[in-house]
Amino acid sequence: MNVAIYCGSQTGKSPIYMEKAKELGAQLASASIGIVYGGSNVGLMGAVADAALANNGKVIGIMPEHLQKREIAHLHLTEIHFVDSMHVRKKKMIDLSDAFIALPGGCGTLDEYFEVFTWAQIGLHNNPVILYNINGFYDALILHFNKMIEEGFIREEQRDILQVATSAEDILDKLKKILAKDK
Repeated sequence: MNVAIYCGSQTGKSPIYMEKAKELGAQLASASIGIVYGGSNVGLMGAVADAALANNGKVIGIMPEHLQKREIAHLHLTEIHFVDSMHVRKKKMIDLSDAFIALPGGCGTLDEYFEVFTWAQIGLHNNPVILYNINGFYDALILHFNKMIEEGFIREEQRDILQVATSAEDILDKLKKILAKDK
């Protein structure tokens, strides 16, 4: 199993974001779950990758060539793919992944998260899309999702697409349920 990790190329202001990113990377590796991510060695992205690699995990990076200079490419990954564009990056990450996890991040993180969420809504995949709500980072977004459901912009039966985790253990539990279904 591989999971796509969407997260910031920055570390954020609170040290808890780095701590939890490292913890998740290590726990995914320990559970033999591979990581597919943006390919950078900086910010939360680099922290997740480094922690997984330090625990003998498989980490696949997908980086657009134009970001190679801006987000320094992580050159010690299991695999790294340089692609032509952000669109190709997102599609390749989706194709290689069985689940999707958004840690705290900026607009790029939200862009990637919303794309896989929308694809689940319209039936292009049925893989889990998980918000890792570290330190309440996504509380306002979760409230807004509930507002969209209340106002009829997301159908009630699609509520289950919005999966929220508050710990690495919670994420692993959700992923183990997927593995159990596939057997």
